[in-house]
Amino acid sequence: MSAIERPPAIVRWTLRLEETTALDRPVRALEPSIRSAFGTGRRASVLRGEWLGHAIHPLLTDVVLGTWTSATVLDLFGGRGSSAAAQRLVGTGLLAVGPTAWAGWAEWSVAGSREKRVGLVHAVTNAVAISAYAASWTARRNGRHRTGARLALAGATVSGVGAYLGGHLTEARKVSSRHPAYDNAPSETQAGTPSGPATT
Repeated sequence: MSAIERPPAIVRWTLRLEETTALDRPVRALEPSIRSAFGTGRRASVLRGEWLGHAIHPLLTDVVLGTWTSATVLDLFGGRGSSAAAQRLVGTGLLAVGPTAWAGWAEWSVAGSREKRVGLVHAVTNAVAISAYAASWTARRNGRHRTGARLALAGATVSGVGAYLGGHLTEARKVSSRHPAYDNAPSETQAGTPSGPATT
C-alpha cells in the first residue's frame, strides 16, 4: 500500500482528532469568553496582526519555543556554569507565553469547527507544557537545577506535541490571518513567469 493510500500514523491521528465531536461541547463552552476577550474589536485586530499583514502568533511562538529550547541545550551541554543562563531563558519564555496565547486565541475565535477542536487540544497541551516550565523555573530558583532541567525536558516533549498541532493548523488548514492582497496577488507561475532562477 502506498504512502498516499495510507498516511503516517500521526496524520491519521490528527485527522481523527479533527472529527472528534466530543470536543464540541468544551469548544462551545469556551467560545463566548474567548470571543469576548480576544476575538472582537481593536484588540482582536492587533492580536491577529492585521496591522502587520499576517498573523503574529507564529512569530511569538518562535520566542517562547526558542528560549525554552535554548535552555534545554544549555542544560544538556552547558555544564554547571550555564545554570543561571538556562533559568533566565526559561523565565523569558514564560513571560512571552501570555501574548503568544492571546494571539492564538484570537485566531481560534474565527476558525472552523474542526480547526477549533484541534486548537483546543493544542491549547491544553501547551498549558501542560507551560506548567512544566513554570515548575522548572521555580525549582531552579530554589537551587534545584537538576530537577529544573528534568522538568524543562518534560515540558519540551509536551510542547513538541503542541507545536505539531499548531503547525498542522497553520500549514495544513491555513488558520492564519493575512491581508487579502496576498490572496489576490497571482503567483509567478500563474502570471506566466518561470518559477526557477533567471538565466542569462
